[in-house]
Amino acid sequence: MNERTMTAVIKRAAGPAGIEVDTIPRPRPEQGQAVLTVIATGICGTDVHIAHDEYAHETPVVMGHEILGRVRSVGSPVDEHWLGRLVAAETYFATCETCHMCRAGRRNLCGERKSLGSYRDGGFADEVLLPVINLHALPVLPGALDGVLSEPLACVTHCLLDPAVVQPGDQVLVTGPGTMGQLAAQVARASGGHVTLSGLPSDAERLSVAREIGFDTITSVPTQDVFDVVIECSGSGAAAAVALQSVRRGGRYVQVGIFGKDVSVPLDLVIYKEVIVTSGFASTPTSWRSAIRLLESGELSLSPLVTREVTLLDFGDALAAAERGEGLKTVVRPGSPPAGRRP
Repeated sequence: MNERTMTAVIKRAAGPAGIEVDTIPRPRPEQGQAVLTVIATGICGTDVHIAHDEYAHETPVVMGHEILGRVRSVGSPVDEHWLGRLVAAETYFATCETCHMCRAGRRNLCGERKSLGSYRDGGFADEVLLPVINLHALPVLPGALDGVLSEPLACVTHCLLDPAVVQPGDQVLVTGPGTMGQLAAQVARASGGHVTLSGLPSDAERLSVAREIGFDTITSVPTQDVFDVVIECSGSGAAAAVALQSVRRGGRYVQVGIFGKDVSVPLDLVIYKEVIVTSGFASTPTSWRSAIRLLESGELSLSPLVTREVTLLDFGDALAAAERGEGLKTVVRPGSPPAGRRP
């Protein structure tokens, strides 16, 4: 590697075996673009789906979209105020800007959307190129890597706050104690809900983290009408079925997790109970504003969710661990891991 090249995790062919770590040219920004020096990028469930070709993408592409970085260069003098700033980033690199969804301000639903880490080179690299419009300056946070959770947090606020689905006093069930479930539980609690987080017996480590930050946890969900709101974050058909069984009549069901394949769920329960079903895809400018406000409020506990750090060279092992459901958020950092952290 030299000043003209950098290290990156590249999906080149089918399956996890088609992912390799290699050197590629360093990006250079054009007008309206910025280059970030990557501090850390989180491994997301979507990355696992991309690895197994269960989520749309093009190859070759540098993977990774949960990006924390510092602005190194910009392509326009008007954007120089961003230089040196600590930022997180929206994931979509480009949309058509002319379809009904784009014109309605819902660029996340554009059929021509090209996102970082799937259709445009993402953050598992030393640097990443993206539009300046995607940047969000971060407040000072307790943990050095808390900001890497900004993008998944914005996805959760899109599902839960736009519009608000949890009212003060609601009994809320979150299925799936992974990172998205833990974030959803915290956003629901910040909205005034009484939150229970459920998982499998094999999720003991994740459920322990949830208890440490103040949540009730269960491994057996009651299948009668119990909860005002159920938030499905596991991406499991079985969990979705249990969630629909446990939501009260007239309650709300929110799908956050991605299944990655067709699943069977008892949709007749939606009719019999008149359940309101909602979801949210990726993030929006509104959800980012909500996420940043929550980060500034100090109501969230993010540092316990970052349970592993690895280098780019160790991406393969980290991806396999994520597939097994080990820990919570694994972050990938350029360079060597800091002393005392698990490699």
